[in-house]
Amino acid sequence: MTICVISPFTGLAGDMLLAALVDTGAPLERIRAAVASSGLTGWELRVQSLLTHGLTAGRALVDVTDEATSRPAAELIAMAGRIEPAPVAARAVAALRAIAEVEGRLHGEPPERVHLHELGGHDTLVDVIGVCAALDALEVSTVYCGALPLGTGTVRTAHGVLPCPAPATAALLQGARTVGSDLVGETVTPTAAALLKATGARFEPPPEFRLLATGYGAGTRTLPDRPNIAVVHLGEPVDAGYRTLVVLETNLDDVTGEVLGHVVAELLAAGALDAWISPVTMKKGRPAHVLHVLAEPEHAARLGAVVLAETGSLGFREYPVRRTALERETETVDVLGMPVRRKRGPHGAKPEHDDVVAAARELGLPARVVATIAAGR
Repeated sequence: MTICVISPFTGLAGDMLLAALVDTGAPLERIRAAVASSGLTGWELRVQSLLTHGLTAGRALVDVTDEATSRPAAELIAMAGRIEPAPVAARAVAALRAIAEVEGRLHGEPPERVHLHELGGHDTLVDVIGVCAALDALEVSTVYCGALPLGTGTVRTAHGVLPCPAPATAALLQGARTVGSDLVGETVTPTAAALLKATGARFEPPPEFRLLATGYGAGTRTLPDRPNIAVVHLGEPVDAGYRTLVVLETNLDDVTGEVLGHVVAELLAAGALDAWISPVTMKKGRPAHVLHVLAEPEHAARLGAVVLAETGSLGFREYPVRRTALERETETVDVLGMPVRRKRGPHGAKPEHDDVVAAARELGLPARVVATIAAGR
């Protein structure tokens, strides 16, 4: 498992991210093959090395012989859907669909009818497919990104002069961490924003990791006092004895006990690591409950949706926690001819309650007796 940590030093564009990934070791031939499998013609991708403010960085260049500079979003999405391998296609389609949906909302059109102007040329498709193929080739499982610097001023588009960040970029960055910048002009492009969305980038500090490679990707603009680059670090997570998980919580004062029990069962079935209820007293002395959900970070949004749908709550809290988990194994023991699973750790064993109850019924014994036998005490 490899993690990718993006440091958007002066911002982020699709070509900057692509060049940085190639600079870390992503094979250019695999990237070109993925782009070619989309059916796109009239292009050539190369990554050249350049020196900027004393730093060597990669620069991704797309040489185009096709005159088309704009295309319908549906056409780009269809081309991305033909890409091999399939995981690259899925991620590329997600990025392009995100652009189409945002542009559709901004211009009052269905996403499938949106016509992309600046984003409809070869560069967009090559950058999107190229980044997705590079992440796949590098076996990246999780992407982290630092706060994105937002430039000031204006950007010129096919629809005229617009404020920075461009409306499409601002819409795609909802939920992302951003920071103000002294740079004038576009510092984050819609393509980069869509790629971050499609990769499920986390805007939080990465876990402890062993650094494997660092790459630098240069943008098209030359800055007078600093290199215009994005930095990518590839790393291997270090087993520090704990895992970073998330806890979701919501206060409930209008949900019955039957519904609470149902919600806990639904959350566990949906992949929550644990779910539990705490009784509390809310304002005005109202008795209530807090629903807690322990989850893998990548499942938090999906489980949060279950919480909201099943409880009718208007929101929930989310915060990271560290869980230390000892090594354990599951084994099956024989209790008077009945199989009972038990979980064994370094300091003892605990039988599975459902197996204990089932065996107790068959044997006509109290459950506590079966549990004692199964535990080996």
